[in-house]
Amino acid sequence: MRNHLCGATAAIALFAGAPALADMAAAERWINDEFQPSVLSVDEQKAEMQWFIDAAAPFAGMEVNVLSEGIPTHSYESEVLTKAFEEITGIKVNHQILGEGEVVQAVQTQMQTQRNLYDAYVNDSDLIGTHSRLQLAYPLSDKIAGDWANVTSPTLDLEDFMGIQFTTGPDGKLYQLPDQQFANLYWFRKDWFDREDLQAAFKEKYGYDLGVPVNWSAYEDIAEFFSNDVKEIDGTTIYGHMDYGKRAPDLGWRMTDAWLSMAGAGDVGEPNGIPVDEWGIRMEAGTCNPVGASVTRGGAANGPAAVYAIRKWDEWLRNYAPPGAASYDFYQSLPALSQGNVAQQIFWYTAFTADMVKSQEEGNNTVDADGNPLWRMAPSPHGPYWTEGQKVGYQDVGSWTFLNSTPEDRAQAAWLYAQFVTSKTVDVRKSHVGLTFIRDSSVNHESFTERAPKLGGLVEFYRSPDRVAWSPTGINVPDYPKLAQIWWQQIGDVNSGAFTPQEAMDRLAGEMDITMARMQAADEAAGVYGGCGPRLNEERDAEYWLGQPGAPKAKLDNEKPQGETVKYEELVARWNQ
Repeated sequence: MRNHLCGATAAIALFAGAPALADMAAAERWINDEFQPSVLSVDEQKAEMQWFIDAAAPFAGMEVNVLSEGIPTHSYESEVLTKAFEEITGIKVNHQILGEGEVVQAVQTQMQTQRNLYDAYVNDSDLIGTHSRLQLAYPLSDKIAGDWANVTSPTLDLEDFMGIQFTTGPDGKLYQLPDQQFANLYWFRKDWFDREDLQAAFKEKYGYDLGVPVNWSAYEDIAEFFSNDVKEIDGTTIYGHMDYGKRAPDLGWRMTDAWLSMAGAGDVGEPNGIPVDEWGIRMEAGTCNPVGASVTRGGAANGPAAVYAIRKWDEWLRNYAPPGAASYDFYQSLPALSQGNVAQQIFWYTAFTADMVKSQEEGNNTVDADGNPLWRMAPSPHGPYWTEGQKVGYQDVGSWTFLNSTPEDRAQAAWLYAQFVTSKTVDVRKSHVGLTFIRDSSVNHESFTERAPKLGGLVEFYRSPDRVAWSPTGINVPDYPKLAQIWWQQIGDVNSGAFTPQEAMDRLAGEMDITMARMQAADEAAGVYGGCGPRLNEERDAEYWLGQPGAPKAKLDNEKPQGETVKYEELVARWNQ
């Protein structure tokens, strides 16, 4: 039953510490003024909010702390949805925003110290292998069926979440609830690619059509063409490539976010390569014990395909990107595209779609006067070591994670907030703000059919069956925080010129094996990883492993085959099938 109280009665009820009886009026205001459109009718939204009011009553007046990285979706949650949640439920949420590296560090610190730093985290599903092994996070499926049943919404509808497969451990348990989801795709200036003079000049030089690159050879040709041949469009100096290279934690995930497997370093398999994944870590099918990252242990982190991947990243950044790009970090590089001086980007996160659809008045030079994008997104091309059935890209699934060092009552209050910001009442509106879809029902809502032409292919991609080929870090990675920090330090040494790509990847693979050896010792001595910690292979001559089928793969005689492109319209037609 919905409750309506006039101002005086409401004041008395709240003063007396009564359950949130007055908050249906607040819910109705938010439904009418903010939470439209929705997949639910207004009456269904009211019913869903009534459940939150009732479930939150025991926690009214509590103040909880949550942490996430800084993207538009989380800014909306922090600035708008916390206010709505407090007015409706009486629970105050301090939703702090930090860089992703700092979020991972906070998660790691809480797990190591067992001190409750935050009551919940939006923590990437990349840590699923960590959470399922260490058992330091509440298994949500167990809690939902058990003592969190009374604070779990009957309209949660887990099957509606697109990324739920990525937040489920090898034990079949759900450890995290998706909050935002985005892929790394190829981005290009379609208006430039469509120019007949540029098409003719490109075909004259390279012998094939200017279009969406299917392989890295074509991407490199296009980068060279725009940087060195076209050089200038409408009085603006232009570049054929964009990336970043600052020696910082986000340089690590630039590489672990499937860059090596896009080059072809790993094995065939979904959602990650089996037995070798996109980190180059080997874990045999049917087991839960990683056996190594170095080629000498059967891994691929320092194999020819991985070295090729890092070499191309470095070459393209130096040769074809705007000046200063090598010193950019993740957060600086992606919005920089809005300046309008870049022709394409091979590795572009759709989390920044919201920035790329801003108006010209807001400083975005990649839309026309009517706000229509001059760019499009498409699948990223793959390298010469790639084979059909391999992972083609990365998908970030930032997900609500609750560590068991958080007191139960605080975790339950934060669980209510997590469900609120992902609820069907809220999610379509939140998706319009952040453009990081998590629910099938939201991306298929009619309002996105109407808006799709202004989103450069985002809606078509997320409605297509192809989206499952983009996946997060998987279960081969036994402890994400410990291993991730190795990557950016070693890759940063390539950008600085201190080490060659081969030297850097040899050091990276070796350090991962050393770190995993420590994990193995801890697991064997005290079961720290639940028996699923690493069990490293004895080292063998690299040629033995390079001679085996699959990854690690032997060096190709020709790492630059003929460039291949496809018309963008053909891709969209396939997506719409």
